[in-house]
Amino acid sequence: MLKGFKDFVLRGNVVDLAVGVVMGAAFGTMVSALVKDFLTPLVGAIFKVPSFAGLSFTIHGSTFIYGDLINALIAFLLVAISVYFFVVLPMNSLTAKFKKPAEAFTKKCPECLSDIPLAAKRCAFCGQAIV
Repeated sequence: MLKGFKDFVLRGNVVDLAVGVVMGAAFGTMVSALVKDFLTPLVGAIFKVPSFAGLSFTIHGSTFIYGDLINALIAFLLVAISVYFFVVLPMNSLTAKFKKPAEAFTKKCPECLSDIPLAAKRCAFCGQAIV
């Protein structure tokens, strides 16, 4: 019973997932700090409002604090923008540099210019013999 548990825990997928979760938590903390300490004050400086948390309205004695929602939406958008421009875009360009060009599985028939398999000896569309 313990051998099976040990095999399960030491399998590559479980260890990879654990590393991914730990790295994701650390990265999330870093991105949150970037948004909270740099980007949100920058937005506040642009709009000349340090925080939207004080914005509210009252209807029949009930207070609706919509400023917190605005702060949360701005934080979400800034996190999404940060992740896209500082992680996704650089990773996409990096993987594009190292990606091998796809192998061709077809070739053009010299007679009718149809796509035919590389191993074809005769075109399926026009019947032309392929050399």
